[in-house]
This record gives sequence, C-alpha cells and structure tokens, in this order.
Amino acid sequence: MDNRGQTKTTQDDVTAMKTNDYYAMLGVTKTATPEEIKKAYRKLALKYHPDRNKDNKAAEEKFKQISEAYAVLSDKEKREQYDTVGSNDFHQRYSQEDIFRNVDLGSILREFGLNMGSGGGRGGGFRQTSMRGGSPFESIFNQGGGMHDFSGGGFGGGRQAPVKGNDTILELPITLEEVVTGSEKTISLGQYGLSGKVSVKIPAGIEEGKKLRVSGKGAPSPMGGPAGDLFLLIHIQPHQLFTIENNELIYEKLLPFSAAVLGTEIAVPTLDGKNLKVKIPAGMQHQGKLRLKNHGLPASQGGKRGDLFVKIAIEVPKELTSAQQELIEQLAKTGL
Repeated sequence: MDNRGQTKTTQDDVTAMKTNDYYAMLGVTKTATPEEIKKAYRKLALKYHPDRNKDNKAAEEKFKQISEAYAVLSDKEKREQYDTVGSNDFHQRYSQEDIFRNVDLGSILREFGLNMGSGGGRGGGFRQTSMRGGSPFESIFNQGGGMHDFSGGGFGGGRQAPVKGNDTILELPITLEEVVTGSEKTISLGQYGLSGKVSVKIPAGIEEGKKLRVSGKGAPSPMGGPAGDLFLLIHIQPHQLFTIENNELIYEKLLPFSAAVLGTEIAVPTLDGKNLKVKIPAGMQHQGKLRLKNHGLPASQGGKRGDLFVKIAIEVPKELTSAQQELIEQLAKTGL
C-alpha cells in the first residue's frame, strides 16, 4: 500500500498483466481445484478492487485481467477448451462476449463482501453488456445510479468513455486443399456493411468451426470509440472425393463383387495431387477400410498428420446379362 492506502503495482504485476496465461494471472497451477481458483481470485480482487485503488490505471487493468481469468477458469467447459487449445488459440476462438457469457461477477464479489461500484454501498450492481465490445467492464453503477467507467480514466471519474463497436462474425468458406496447404485470403468487407478489406492467413490444419480474429475490423462505434473486432468463422466446404473424420480423410471406392472376392489393385487420389497404387486383398468385405498413413489432414498445432482411409463398397448390379445370370446361379449352387 502507498501512503494513500492504495495498492502499489510492481513490475511483476505489470508483467503478469501482459501474459495471456490465466493460471499465471491468478497465481495458481493448472491442477488447481475450483476452490483454489476462487480463493486466489478473492485475494487478488481484494487487492486490486477499484474502491481501494482510485485513479490507478495499472490496478484497473489488473482487476480486469484477473476477472477475465476467473470467468474462464471457474467455468468447467471454458476451462477445458482453454486447456485443450492453449492461450493463443483460445483468444482467437472466443470473443469477450463468449468469455463473460453467463458470468455474474457482481454476485461473486458480493460473496467476498465487495461492491462493484465506487459508492461503498452494497446496492451497487455489476451489469454485463450484451455485446458492445463484449466486455462487462463498460458500465458500473453505484447505489445512486451514477455511471463509473472501467474502460478508461479511472473507476470513479463519473464520466463515460467512448463505447467500443460491436464484434462481427462472418463465415469464411475454405476448401479441403486449403486445409492441407494453408492459404491467405483477402476479403472485401463492403458487402457486409463494413469498411475496407482484410487479408487473413489460414493456417494449415485449421478445423471446422474455428474463429480467426481480426482486431478493429468489426462494426464502428456509435459514439466515436474504437471499432469492434471481426471474427471469421471457418467453414470447410464439402469435397467431391473426400469426407472428414477428425483429422482423417475418408475416400470411398466402389468395387465389383468379383474384385472384392479375388482382390485387385486400384489408384487412390490424395489432396496433395498424387495417385497412390493400393492393393485390395482377396476377400475384401463391404465397408472394410484400408489405411494410408500420413495422407490425411495436418494437425492444427503442428502435430502428426492424420491418415487417409479407403472405404470399400461392394457394387451389386441391378441388371444382369443372360451369361452373368447363368454364372451367378452356378455360383449359388456351390454355396457362394
């Protein structure tokens, strides 16, 4: 504390604020229990709460950071996603709206005896905005109804900072070939009611439903503030030859009955533009699969490439010639 009773923000605190590691922000390990996470947040919230740190921008930023960390790590589903994809991917996939959805920090802090406003009364409420920038820190109301802004100028300044524009989500269709090689796309935003163009890199191995974030390219602010962010929702277009299962590819091959019984050799295309010779063993069964290692899709984070599976379907003719009919009848008599 300094001589005014406010929290001093150390260099370690500043470094922690810049990290995207939620566990580091709260000072807990990745194996921390929900109770340990809540206890850590309570301790830090008491330290950096705005009522104790008037006009302290560093403490203000720290309070935002630990609240965001708690919003994710206290939610089982969000925490699992964060642990699975890592910090950078998580922040590309999830907007501020996603992070704070269904989180009532006001009630949480009241459990700790804290007020979200700066008027000191317990009647103060923490109101989460629907999506003007997605952050719940835009509006804080004290017991008397006055607005206190978290977005700039201190907590108790009594003035409203410019509101950030809405985040925007656009679907971005890509081909399977682009999933394999990666690509770069330039998108004209005018057709969506936004201004300018954006170029975005599509990393190899990107998955269906992943979001890519382009900062500051969302909807403009209605009050002269910064524009929202643009999120590009990846949609992998259907392919005429392959279907996807995780990072594996499925290629279906139709074989005549005789080829399945006697065995044969076929050519199998790949997304790399190759044709592989594949031996079909005698006695191949309907819906049987043959695996071609490392010819599937690349992993999203540089891991092992998936496999290509050749799925066999046995062709049953709808019509037979008289000679075929006679041969089939003879085979039937042998029990085949």
